[in-house]
Amino acid sequence: MTIAAHTLGCKLNFAETSDLIRKFILAGWQQADFDDRADLYVINTCTVTAIAEKKCRNAIRQAVANNPDAIVAVVGCFAQNAADAIAAIEGVDIILGNDRKHDLLRYVNDYLNNKNSQLPASTSNLQKTDFHLAYSHADRTRTFFKVQDGCDYFCTYCAIPFARGRSRSASVAETLAMANEIAASGTKEVVLTGVNTGTFGQGRGETFLDLIRELDKIEGIERYRISSIEPNLLTDDIVRFVASSRAFLPHFHIPLQAGSDKVLRMMHRRYDTAFYSDLLHKIKSLMPDACIAADIMVGFNGETDDEFERVMDYVERLPISYLHVFTFSERPNTAVLRMDERIPIHHRREHSRRMQELSDIKKNLFYRQQQGQTRPVLWESDIKKGMMYGFTDNYIRVRRKAENVESLVNTITPFRLATLVEKEEVFEDC
Repeated sequence: MTIAAHTLGCKLNFAETSDLIRKFILAGWQQADFDDRADLYVINTCTVTAIAEKKCRNAIRQAVANNPDAIVAVVGCFAQNAADAIAAIEGVDIILGNDRKHDLLRYVNDYLNNKNSQLPASTSNLQKTDFHLAYSHADRTRTFFKVQDGCDYFCTYCAIPFARGRSRSASVAETLAMANEIAASGTKEVVLTGVNTGTFGQGRGETFLDLIRELDKIEGIERYRISSIEPNLLTDDIVRFVASSRAFLPHFHIPLQAGSDKVLRMMHRRYDTAFYSDLLHKIKSLMPDACIAADIMVGFNGETDDEFERVMDYVERLPISYLHVFTFSERPNTAVLRMDERIPIHHRREHSRRMQELSDIKKNLFYRQQQGQTRPVLWESDIKKGMMYGFTDNYIRVRRKAENVESLVNTITPFRLATLVEKEEVFEDC
């Protein structure tokens, strides 16, 4: 039988989807593309925005259209928070939240033996959910490694704590054991993922710094990226360690969410704009060529046009390389629903458009600052129009002619950032 999967949302979801597929393959299933006809379609969902939920509904409809007789399983965050809404969509057979999706193979086998009724959605207490280490398998050069799950922060706009439960992780020793398994597979680059990665080890007497110090010692893994870490958890010790480490790269993803102290307080974020700015300048003082990405939300309550102009000025002055821009959308059960100062939708969209333009300008500036340098590139198997691609240590995309591909894929070689093809945001060396 064949299984096809579609993943929405974060890198953590990609790691978990890959882990699910691996269990089915070990059980004798074959993987198919989601656009093809399959016996089982798995949709791993996201609930961060209303757009993500809309994409989930569209993916369900596509699966049913591809094969009306297939089993359709919807799992993950949206399934955890809105099981009833998903159950109302025609064609869905299995609904599993984050507390049960790791047992999907067992539920599918049960369903194959008894198709009389839809399997129940998740009902258990997420606070008691076990932690499951996982990593992605599809790309032989890079893997997303889940080292943490859940969040205790309960920001006023965020539904993830309700979908993922409280912060939890494995021990350093257990995490290292899986990292050694990744190293044995030949993968050169590992991206550490989690919901609130910096809280690794919470309640165990261990810290995220303890983990990355030990990961840095593993032979075979030549690169680590920290996918996202909260500003208040990115300590001076972590920054200094990354700056001097063997394998951790000068690439940070640090959520900002708002460039206004007023809005940050309304969001219940745990830092202010001065702290965030100081953190970024500290990173740049130790790693001048570091790539720093930031999440920012526009259109949150209280973000008037005047407030937004101040935010634009603040973000423009930050040494950020590029932004992930999100238009605020209200999430069920979140505290923001009890707040005033709502921003009209058309203002949110306009603010989002302008912030994205600023992100494009900052990314182009960062690329221009790197032009002429020679940096190490990990080459990938992605071949397009006779060109092969890779990323520098500080996350700049490059390409070269697809020659000697087999000998180059999954190797790291020096590359001169000579010519920037602006339309494609990629460097060539000639």
